[in-house]
Amino acid sequence: MSATRTAPVVAESTPRTTAIRRSRRRPSPYWWYLLPGAVGFTAIILAPFAMNVWYSLHKWKGGNAPMRWVGLENYTNLFADEKFWMSFQNSVSMIVAMVVVPTLVGLVLAAVLFDYIGKHFGGRVASVLRASYYLPQILPVSIAGILWNWILNSQTGALNEMLQAIGLDNPPNWLGSTSTALPSVMLVLIWLQIGYPTVIFMSAMERVDPELYEAAELDGAGWWRRFRAITVPQIKPETFVISLTCTIAALKVFGPVYVLTKGGPESSTLVPSYYSYLNFFDKSKVGYGAAIATVLTVIIIVIALAIQYFQNRSARREEEGR
Repeated sequence: MSATRTAPVVAESTPRTTAIRRSRRRPSPYWWYLLPGAVGFTAIILAPFAMNVWYSLHKWKGGNAPMRWVGLENYTNLFADEKFWMSFQNSVSMIVAMVVVPTLVGLVLAAVLFDYIGKHFGGRVASVLRASYYLPQILPVSIAGILWNWILNSQTGALNEMLQAIGLDNPPNWLGSTSTALPSVMLVLIWLQIGYPTVIFMSAMERVDPELYEAAELDGAGWWRRFRAITVPQIKPETFVISLTCTIAALKVFGPVYVLTKGGPESSTLVPSYYSYLNFFDKSKVGYGAAIATVLTVIIIVIALAIQYFQNRSARREEEGR
C-alpha cells in the first residue's frame, strides 16, 4: 500500500496582505508629521526646563556673575522656607477661586442659559449673555487690574464710596489689609474665570441628545431633576477638561497677583510663581528662583497626571457599564 502525501496548503496572497507586508517593510511616513511638534516641544518646553533644573543646582546672581555648584542646597533651603509653604497654602485658595467656584457656578449658569433662557427667550439672548460672561477672559490682565484697583481702592474706590454713602464710616482696606487682601484677589479671579466653564459647558450641552430631555419632561421631571440626572452625567468629559486646565492655571497664576497686590501685604497673597519671580529678578537669587519653578512644575505634572488617571478610569467604568 502506497502512502498518500498531502500537498501543503499555500495561502493565497490578497492585495490587503500584500499591502500589510509592504507597510511592515517600509518605515511609516507619518512620523515625519510629528517632527515639527517634537522640535517645538524640545525648543520651547524641554530645553528651557532642563536649563531651569541646571540653574537650580547652582548659586548664581545672573548676568556675568560666576555660577557656583551647590547641588540640592537650594531645595533643602526651600523646604525650610516659611514663605514657600505660605505661597502653596495660598495656591489652595487660588484653586478654590479659579476651579471650584467657577466650575460650579459656570455649570449652573450654562444649564440655565441652555435649558431655560434659550428655550423661553431665544438663542440670541442666551448667546449675548454667554458672551458677556466670557468678556473678562479676553480682557488684558493689566486692564482688569486697573479696573479692580479703581473699584477696591481704600481711599477713592467705587466700592468704599458706596459703603460710605450708605453710612459705613470706616470701610475696609480691601487690598491693603492681611485679612481682606486674599479674599479680594479671589473675588477678582472668580470674575475673570467664570466665563470659561460657562462657554465650555454650553458647548457640551449642545451635543446631548434632546430626546433625553423630552422624555424626562414627559415623565414629569423638573429642571433640577433633569439637570442632575441627564446634564451632569452627559458632560462629564468636559468637566474633567475644565478641572485640569483651570487647576494648572490656578497653580501658576501670576498676572492678577502682580497687578493687584504684588504678593502683599505681608506675603498674604504670595503665590509660588510670583515668589519665583521675586527671587529671580528682585533678589538676584536665580538658583533659588529656579528651584521654586522646578518644584512648581513637578507638582503641576503630578496633579495633571492624577486628573487624567481619574478621567480614564471614569471612562472605563462607563464603557464596562454599557
